[in-house]
Amino acid sequence: MSVPRLGVAVIGLGVGQQHAQAYLRSGSCDLLWLYDTDHALAQKVAAELGSGAAATSLHRALADPSVNVVSIASYDDAHAGQVVESLKAGKHVFVEKPLCCSGEELERIKSLWSCNRSLRLASNLVLRSAPLYEWLRKAIQADELGDIFAFDGEYLYGRLHKITEGWRKDVRDYSVMLGGGVHLVDLMMRCTAQKPDFVSCVGNRICSKDTSFRYSDYMAATYRFPSGMIGRITANFGCVHRHQHVVRVFGSKGTFLYDDQGARLYISRNPADSARALDFAPLPATKGHLIPKFIRSILDEESESGNTQHEFDVITACIAANQAEKSARPVEIKYL
Repeated sequence: MSVPRLGVAVIGLGVGQQHAQAYLRSGSCDLLWLYDTDHALAQKVAAELGSGAAATSLHRALADPSVNVVSIASYDDAHAGQVVESLKAGKHVFVEKPLCCSGEELERIKSLWSCNRSLRLASNLVLRSAPLYEWLRKAIQADELGDIFAFDGEYLYGRLHKITEGWRKDVRDYSVMLGGGVHLVDLMMRCTAQKPDFVSCVGNRICSKDTSFRYSDYMAATYRFPSGMIGRITANFGCVHRHQHVVRVFGSKGTFLYDDQGARLYISRNPADSARALDFAPLPATKGHLIPKFIRSILDEESESGNTQHEFDVITACIAANQAEKSARPVEIKYL
């Protein structure tokens, strides 16, 4: 029996090059189009990959009926418009984080997707696919940590120059929570299978104060959950540190920690007892690691509506943190 093949267009050729490689490795996709605002780059990547043609516009790729999947890796503020156009064209969409940057954009995307739920829509929140966090999610579900009362996540970007000198400084209302902290919000909600109902948030721009970056380079959000659990997520783009993340999960039976010292699990309050080292990778192999599962969800016609709703919920929680920072007061999180 012949296996159906999917035609793919990749939009944005920074991280998008890893997207393209993942589709080619899948064995079930044909890379048809590559688009970047730098047309010479698109031509160069097409030549290097030996597959796909350089499109002169997004619409050229969307107009091709052979394209089934649009993979978006453009700048953050372009995501929403490109997702909307792709959904309107009847394409499955895989998009880098964040899915969008505002509540209005999210409402538009959700409305379009709700009209055709057979379309797959996923965001590339790669930490969720790391073996360490797959283990953590299952351990929490199996009650190995007991009742979870706190989840701490720190996103240590460690690349100040990318917001002070790169394209991010030119994005209106750029949010480090949407640009990085979203990974930890996703882990918090996915691993605990809970959604927060309120958030407070503060931020500062001390590290970037003498630069052209205009927004907070550090944000700290505190989430409240109906269960009583508290989530604390920081997006720290100005830190003097290598690119890294830290996760701490506190339960009534155990404590999970991941930081520079590695991953470990404490299951005893006796200070003489050692932690159990966890030998699971904290990062996926590539930034295209989620793409094979996304392809399978299309070809196998698995139900992805619940997973897509999770994408909407994570962005809603991040946008609420932005609103709480701007208003300097707690915000009730209203999910679509």
